[in-house]
Amino acid sequence: MKICFLSTFYPFRGGIAQFNANLCMALESEGHTVVPFTFTRQYVSWLFPGKTQYVTEKDKAMKVDSIPVLDPANPFTYRHAARAVLKEKPDMLFIRYWMSYFAPSLGRVARIVHRHGVKVVCLVDNAISHEPKPFERNFAGWLIKGCDEIMVMSDKEKKDVLSLVPKASVHLVRHPLYTNFGNIIRRDDAVRKLGLDSRKRILLFFGLIREYKGLDILIDAMNHLDMSYQLVIAGETYGSFDKYAEQIEQVNAAYSDRIKVFNRYIGDEEVALFFSSSDLCVLPYRSATQSGIVAVSEFFDVPVVTTPVGSLPDDINRSGIGLVADEISSEAVAAAIRRFFKLPREQFVNAIHNEKELLTWSHFCDVLLECGKMRNLKNKEI
Repeated sequence: MKICFLSTFYPFRGGIAQFNANLCMALESEGHTVVPFTFTRQYVSWLFPGKTQYVTEKDKAMKVDSIPVLDPANPFTYRHAARAVLKEKPDMLFIRYWMSYFAPSLGRVARIVHRHGVKVVCLVDNAISHEPKPFERNFAGWLIKGCDEIMVMSDKEKKDVLSLVPKASVHLVRHPLYTNFGNIIRRDDAVRKLGLDSRKRILLFFGLIREYKGLDILIDAMNHLDMSYQLVIAGETYGSFDKYAEQIEQVNAAYSDRIKVFNRYIGDEEVALFFSSSDLCVLPYRSATQSGIVAVSEFFDVPVVTTPVGSLPDDINRSGIGLVADEISSEAVAAAIRRFFKLPREQFVNAIHNEKELLTWSHFCDVLLECGKMRNLKNKEI
């Protein structure tokens, strides 16, 4: 099958770009032709809160030879992008949607391509965002209606899509595990390289720091844990880090290294260090659908504790790879962490190994290809 894939790719950085690169590689390994298209400009500068949208010289991101055709902020590029796709005469156009900013451009391209007889499949990460904006439901609904098939990676996302477009053809497939971050490193070696205390129970908060991810909840949870715990914060802040710094200063007043901060973008080559050094990954989110961090954590055999938001409780309880806090509060998160360390770690690691056999890129590809070939598989879980 020939697939045109329109989304974010190298030289843009981030988890979505890396997911897309993994998917391209998996499809090509199965003998399919993939033509990756990307953005000439992904975000206008004032919409992007991070330091840079691009891979730097220090990053070791998976390189994809993609074709830049679409500027979401420039409507004059929409038809050009659609023509570039049609010129390839693909069997399918696959697009990725994660925020309302992209709905007008992707929706327009999808409609033009569809009118010329090309099947359009869209993977929806966030039909309704964690930080809702005016009119985003209208934008997302318009995009979804312009696609033949919709793929999602969580029960929560499936419900959100159907709340916007009840007749949408939705296919649920779980997030595959990342395989591009290297191998597990000996814990002692990873701890030493990061300057951590190997005698401590090391907790990890990993990824972009945004309000909905609840880092402040986890920092406060350290006040309810004894000195045997050390928290590692690894990720770039979208916005100001000041309020977190004030919290951390108060917690560290009792013990200078209770919380170690790596407030920057974490390159692919460093991911193995952070997860291999950690005993537990904590997701204290205020809202969520699914989380790519869980997939990374599973790959490195690190169990998780999460708050009861989105599809995370169902996924964690179903798989047995971690624990779910009773509520979204620092006390509940601390209680779940203490409960985790009273249980045998092997039961969680064994559950992770079982999941690894199921959450493969090959299975994800199978679902995508079936979406490209079939119609009327309404609301089917594959």
